[in-house]
Amino acid sequence: MPYLTVGKENSGSIDLYYEDHGSGKPVVLIHGWPLSGRSWEKQLPALLEAGYRVVTYDRRGFGDSSKPTSGYDYDTFAADLHALITKLDLRDAALVGFSMGGGEVARYLGTHGSERVRKAAFLAAIPPFLLKSADNPEGVDGGIFDGIKKGIAADRPAFLSGFLSNFYNVDVLKGKRISDEWVRLSWNIAAMASPKATLDCVSAWLTDFRKDLAKIDVPTLVLHGDSDRIVPLEASAKRTHEAVKGSRYVVVKDGPHGLNWTHADEVNRALLDLLR
Repeated sequence: MPYLTVGKENSGSIDLYYEDHGSGKPVVLIHGWPLSGRSWEKQLPALLEAGYRVVTYDRRGFGDSSKPTSGYDYDTFAADLHALITKLDLRDAALVGFSMGGGEVARYLGTHGSERVRKAAFLAAIPPFLLKSADNPEGVDGGIFDGIKKGIAADRPAFLSGFLSNFYNVDVLKGKRISDEWVRLSWNIAAMASPKATLDCVSAWLTDFRKDLAKIDVPTLVLHGDSDRIVPLEASAKRTHEAVKGSRYVVVKDGPHGLNWTHADEVNRALLDLLR
């Protein structure tokens, strides 16, 4: 199991778990909250079959990566991603961010530029700026995020059950595009994440990425489901598309938040179109 050391906390190192498969142009897949790199199960085979080198990794605090008590902000997340790209000496890479993973894509390109990056994709992603404010009236009321924090603090496992039900729109898609078993596996992955990371990342979602998006100068895909209950399309993808010049905008009909599983064919097709 390959690991990359990105820091230290007291007597222990902070290590990121990653997987590096295939050959060809590299594609880096950045997972969402509160899952891990395993959430790309339906994208990995399609990308490998198409001849790409695919790198997945677990964000600090999640999956098989270390679970420190600090560093749950996008400057640190982008630095972690930069360390991985540098260690593997990736060039002409495509960065694909799902949900909060879209924040890493935005902040990485806003901070480190596109010297090593040739394409970018935002899937059901949180940019440009989720929090409603005087200069961001299209955002989401801050009370929603306060409620999420309270739910996590009160009973994290119970909160995750309800969250994942809306993540996949289980009430509508169960037995059609989602199984009880996949939802259960998602819960198992989420439950094993650091409680501190799970909570702290909610605050990170409220990062303002508008200046980062303005700096993106590579071909970009913005893809979102029109039935996303977690990250509203109007507050996110529509505005990201408007902010990134020349980006391609794809709206997946009936797509929930976790559409990289439920609507994998549509997601994979759009990703491969971008990569080609």
